[in-house]
Amino acid sequence: MAVSMRDVAHRAGVSVGTVSNVLNRPSEVSADSVARVTRAIEELGYVRNDAARRLRAGVSATVGFVVLDGQNPFYNDVVRGAEDEASRHSIAVLHGNTDQDVRRERLYIDLFHEQQVRGLLIAPYGDVTAHLDRLAEAGIAVVLVDRFSGDGRYSSVSVDSVAGGRLAMEHLIETGRRRIAFVGGPFDLRQVNDRLAGARAAAENANVTVTLEVVATEGMAVEDGVVSGDRILMRTRGDWPDALFAANDLIALGLLQSLVTDGRARVPQDIAIIGFDDIPFAAAAAVPLSSVRQPSRMMGRTALRILLEEAADPESIPRQTVFPPELVVRASTVAR
Repeated sequence: MAVSMRDVAHRAGVSVGTVSNVLNRPSEVSADSVARVTRAIEELGYVRNDAARRLRAGVSATVGFVVLDGQNPFYNDVVRGAEDEASRHSIAVLHGNTDQDVRRERLYIDLFHEQQVRGLLIAPYGDVTAHLDRLAEAGIAVVLVDRFSGDGRYSSVSVDSVAGGRLAMEHLIETGRRRIAFVGGPFDLRQVNDRLAGARAAAENANVTVTLEVVATEGMAVEDGVVSGDRILMRTRGDWPDALFAANDLIALGLLQSLVTDGRARVPQDIAIIGFDDIPFAAAAAVPLSSVRQPSRMMGRTALRILLEEAADPESIPRQTVFPPELVVRASTVAR
């Protein structure tokens, strides 16, 4: 494995920024620090990465964005927010959709690495830690989007999905729902698990008896919601849940399509539906969809801004930006 600037900093007992200054602006560093860094470079055999140095100087006019699900309007809006901010800096955003495929995800990361983008925004699906570490070693800034960085190694911009799940569940309970189903998947997605965790917490803390079942889906698309809705309606009427909390709006719209097409269950009188994301289609649905809103464009703008700051200053400390979710109530949960 190639020796990185971080390795040199660790060996010399200084910060990465000090190593950078020794390499680029030695006159601004004490003689002792120069000697320690120089000795560490010789001992480790560090080879200066000029491509990374040019990136930090701002030569590259592009940033990459690896998107989890290009079919979801939520991610399209996040990208639009990043593009809005990038245009203010005369930078282009190149993005690729992984479609929740680990191989495609790694392919895009490697491609943007080869293209020497100024930085990478990523809404990760699989475990890509090793790939992101290689980008960092090459001087390419990385910011996680729609994912909280638990270990704090990289900056991240996300929404509190646990709080969002709690908001959705509390709303359903307040409107009198007691037999609630969480519909979503796959459960290797952190966002899905967090939303379910919030819903479970709300059910456990309720002052009334509430049951929460889980209806797992293979994906997060409209078709997954339709399939789940059809299966629920195959039960006897007495076994139907009286509310459905979908892991995202696309699943919720599929559930709504299933119920409206079947015609036996009225929404929301018989079965209420709430989604997550508040995409534009939610308000325009046959029955306007209640949802938990994420500030998608603000997330994209914020992530791009942080990325550029870190590309310009490799010594900056990673930060975790978490936006609060917002409950948006429409006719799918409250009859009007």
